[in-house]
Amino acid sequence: MTVIDVHSHYVPRGWPDLAAATGGDGDWPWLRIESERDATIMMGSAEFRRIRQTSWQAEARLSDMDADGVDVQVVSPTPVFFSYPRPAGQAAKVARIFNDLALEICAPAPQRFVPFCQVPLQDPDAACAELDRCLAAGHRGVEIGNHVGDHDLDHPGIVTFLQHCAEVDAPVFVHPWDMPSAPRLNRWMAQWLTGMPAETHLSILALILGGVFDRVPDTLRLCFAHGGGSFPFWVGRMDNAWHGRPDLIATSEHPPSHYLDRFFVDSVVFSEPALRLLVDTFGPGRVLLGSDYPYPLGERPAGKVVREATFLSEPDRALILGGNAAEYLRQRPG
Repeated sequence: MTVIDVHSHYVPRGWPDLAAATGGDGDWPWLRIESERDATIMMGSAEFRRIRQTSWQAEARLSDMDADGVDVQVVSPTPVFFSYPRPAGQAAKVARIFNDLALEICAPAPQRFVPFCQVPLQDPDAACAELDRCLAAGHRGVEIGNHVGDHDLDHPGIVTFLQHCAEVDAPVFVHPWDMPSAPRLNRWMAQWLTGMPAETHLSILALILGGVFDRVPDTLRLCFAHGGGSFPFWVGRMDNAWHGRPDLIATSEHPPSHYLDRFFVDSVVFSEPALRLLVDTFGPGRVLLGSDYPYPLGERPAGKVVREATFLSEPDRALILGGNAAEYLRQRPG
């Protein structure tokens, strides 16, 4: 069995000056190199995140994968580089820069790294064009943020892009990003601990109540990070609202629970009861192994909760560790 981790991120060890490369002003991400192994992503003069060589060095990633028993790793962008608030032309240039660097990071082990690209999602034509370029160059799918400003995943432009992904058979990994900031959310990493789950929940709901799943083909392969956020816990509440307030909520052809087989979720939920909820809600065929490697809020060893879960049968465990991801990626299991 091939063990496949569908949720990991990369950061290159340096990139061109983005202001000069795009012609844009303001604070752009840059990397402050501190040693051969350590660096900090900067936003202007502010520290965003400290990272290690596992973000960019294939050998370091492979060593950790071997230690964790992971055979294949999907390598996706870090959302801070999406550039959705920028003009589309600038975001397209940033996407091209990072997508090309991602291929360089993955090149030493093409059988073990599966690169996913980023696109300028604020412009559907440019996003489709960059996806096509990346698929031709060696990327296997695309990671997108869960919204573009106030536009959620049911916005017509984003739906156009999702339809294109279905047409070209490209899997889509949806990651929360750009969480709201407020005094109550700026303590204790509350944006990550409460905002991220809420963002993912909202965007799945937008796909359902916005009628997207009623319009796009069921060949579209979507996976949501972090176990689908808070969505799995509240399916019953959403169904109850759909039936109880159809004047406001019943904007989809069916209640929310009808659409649970239209997307995957990853397994980064950190406890056996939470994993059981995912399996009970979506079925064992809709949960994919994910780790959020190499960041501190990720799971190490990758797949620990799945491997140790006492409620899983061995066939279901095998599905979550790799079989489902092989379907999502259209990859033959080993």
